[in-house]
Amino acid sequence: MAEVEGARSRAPRFSGPSDLHLHSARSDGTEPPAEVIASAHRHGLRTVALTDHDTTAGWAEAAEAAGSLGMTLLPGMEFSAKHEWRSVHLLSYLFDPDDTALRAETDRIRGDRVGRAERIVSNISRDYDLTWEDVLAQTTRDATVGRPHIADALVARGLARDRGEAFDGILHPREGYYEPHYAPDPFRVVELVTSAGGVVVVAHPTPSGRSRMMPEPVLHALIDAGLAGFEIDHRENTEAGKRVLRRIAADRDLIVTGSSDYHGRGKPNIPGENTTSDAMVERIIERATGTSPVYPA
Repeated sequence: MAEVEGARSRAPRFSGPSDLHLHSARSDGTEPPAEVIASAHRHGLRTVALTDHDTTAGWAEAAEAAGSLGMTLLPGMEFSAKHEWRSVHLLSYLFDPDDTALRAETDRIRGDRVGRAERIVSNISRDYDLTWEDVLAQTTRDATVGRPHIADALVARGLARDRGEAFDGILHPREGYYEPHYAPDPFRVVELVTSAGGVVVVAHPTPSGRSRMMPEPVLHALIDAGLAGFEIDHRENTEAGKRVLRRIAADRDLIVTGSSDYHGRGKPNIPGENTTSDAMVERIIERATGTSPVYPA
């Protein structure tokens, strides 16, 4: 089992409250990993997961911060996937970050994100005063560049008041600047992460009701392939969708999580607004074989 610096194999049991979906500036959050962990601590959290999009670049900084605050960290990542026309995000915990196949896939995803972002900026620049340098000014070292950074650049240029207005306006597909990006099939992601010793949970599986939720037969097939659970308590999930997911989770004995999806100033989400029970965190830890959690001293 791989270990993030600061991890301890013989450590005291973790303690809640637990929020297993937090983002830093290494992807589309607005705070460095250490500040994300500090923000979580101020909101009373004691076990957290850093789950930046398609990157593990923030793990070491988050581990050091968690250790200094007496917190438990589950190193993780939010894997970008696509099923038919649906964008599917898969929270992946405690996998081996040095797994060759997994790293190759995340490198491909991040590389295509950069190319896609450049194409979107080129499209926008035909009508607005926006350059690629404006976008790079909104990113940090090792960040996974994406549309949120373009949104921040639009705000900085005075072309939108905030990220929300940017996404509802210039960045909305109806405006004609949108470009597609590469994302693997969710079955491929489940295969990669589980082969690397990780645990996969579908993030916000039903953001606009069942029409955007993957069909139940597909969910069952993913479970058969190794999917471990669903992130059910999330502000974007509908109540109708939650009922369906809870039924499936009970029938298939799945892990059920609740999280904030914190992005700093990038979203209104607050650390700990939804949490995961100790029993479910324990199941994730027991199932994983790729990387050790980082426990407090």
